[in-house]
Amino acid sequence: MKAIPIIVSGARGRMGSAILRLAAKDPTFTIVAALGNPQGTGSIDEQLRVDGTTPDIPIHENLADCSPPAGCVLIDFTAPEASRHYAEEVVRFNMALVCGTTGLSSADRDAMQSASASVPVLVASNMSLGVALLADTARRLAAALPDYDLEIVEMHHRHKKDAPSGTAITLAEAAADGRSVSLADTAVYGREGHTGERPAGEIGIHALRGGDIVGDHRLIFATDGECIEIAHRATSRDTFAAGALRAARFIAGKPAGNYTMRDVLGLA
Repeated sequence: MKAIPIIVSGARGRMGSAILRLAAKDPTFTIVAALGNPQGTGSIDEQLRVDGTTPDIPIHENLADCSPPAGCVLIDFTAPEASRHYAEEVVRFNMALVCGTTGLSSADRDAMQSASASVPVLVASNMSLGVALLADTARRLAAALPDYDLEIVEMHHRHKKDAPSGTAITLAEAAADGRSVSLADTAVYGREGHTGERPAGEIGIHALRGGDIVGDHRLIFATDGECIEIAHRATSRDTFAAGALRAARFIAGKPAGNYTMRDVLGLA
């Protein structure tokens, strides 16, 4: 099988460097280039040292400078503004896109949707296979237990810039979909003061920050007499990086369209 050519953006970030490090020792992939600041602190090769050797990976600021080959996949973990730009660029260069950027606005998501009319696009707030299964479980439980109160609690490291996490929103959207309701109509983000009795059908979403926690998410389905709790804890960013590479394997060569991690796992 021919190796899949990939370009990874955000190369000097936590996720970008993790993806490059795993891809460098995976014969499934050929790393064409990395996107980031060529003048950034530290050597990109030293960040990616694998088994005592350092892969020779060029780093560029612009996708055009990477000369993407046919069948190339862009794996993007950057910031919303940059991701929206890349959604336009992948159409220009006829590339598949795997985007794991969180904090996307509705306009950013519209840009991704527009790109999917021309190229294959997969957007996921969390590339963990476990989280993809958790979202599917949230959908099924919410459908089976429509009268149970649902609360979602997430906790991340102190440096995370958006709240609640994109994963918490994804889980809430899955639950709302299971109940055939709109998340916009049912979500409440934290509680404070005299809130009164909890309305039926409400989906509570709560964000905690502290320490170096990679990512904790907990679903709580509660009713009179019993409570069901399901949790997922990520202990390494390699979990997300491995999921992103699996998504890249899946999407390579696919026709234009909008794909999800449910498609990757065969759950759709």
